[in-house]
Amino acid sequence: MTKELVPSHLLVPAGTGSLDAYIQEVNKIPVLTLEEEKDLARRYRENGELEAARRMVLAHLRFVVHVAKGYAGYGLNLGDLVQEGNIGLMKAVKRFDPDHGVRLVSFAVHWIRAEMHEFILRNWRIVKVATTKAQRKLFFNLRKSKKRLGWLSYDEVHAVAKDLGVKPEVVLEMESRLSGQDVGFDLPPNADDEVPYVAPVAYLESKSNDPQSELEARDWSEHHSNLLYRGLDDLDERCQDIIRSRWLQDTKMTLQELADRYGVSAERIRQLEANALRKMRASMTA
Repeated sequence: MTKELVPSHLLVPAGTGSLDAYIQEVNKIPVLTLEEEKDLARRYRENGELEAARRMVLAHLRFVVHVAKGYAGYGLNLGDLVQEGNIGLMKAVKRFDPDHGVRLVSFAVHWIRAEMHEFILRNWRIVKVATTKAQRKLFFNLRKSKKRLGWLSYDEVHAVAKDLGVKPEVVLEMESRLSGQDVGFDLPPNADDEVPYVAPVAYLESKSNDPQSELEARDWSEHHSNLLYRGLDDLDERCQDIIRSRWLQDTKMTLQELADRYGVSAERIRQLEANALRKMRASMTA
């Protein structure tokens, strides 16, 4: 499956006006129901029906735009990000299996982001310049301020800090980072093997965007959640309340607090809790 599945007028054109028209057009495409999605996915997997794959791609183009807008802070062209995300979407449709019990939108997000991340790395050469919230705020404002102010004096540092709502020492640190050389993510093409330079690509490898691993982790988490709630359903109302109050709330109740609620001793609550946990464990492993 390749780019021809998406009509030429839906391959993001350059220019803000054209992109706005593109977004309006893809938002008009109806969202698929669960039954429609399963039927189209099976038709493509079993019969290689390209029209079915094309309909799945078109129905999810609006989601690619939504994901792309989340990367607007990198200063890259939104149309380019959408175009890269569309490639990830088509790769996801090619690999999607409806029998895994996961909607295409949940499966495709990993492939869409992976393509966008690769595009960002190819076009964004500063590695971890801004690591805190205050620094990220400065990252997108300090360059503009420095163009107006030149090298910052003591008074100018305080003026910028006040204007951006951060501490002066944060401005000084970010100015130092922005004044340094950008770090290339990849090893330079003319690098000498004997030069002790290690490119970030060698030690910043991340497995977090591997779609298969993330899908397996999510399925495993959902599986355990289903087992947990199935175990809770086997308990009576009082025992369910005890387990939720003791284990599943942000602010957990003590044995004595539950004892006061039910008018029994704290020891009795402990016994009920222990019995409930045994029943849940047996239910979850059955």
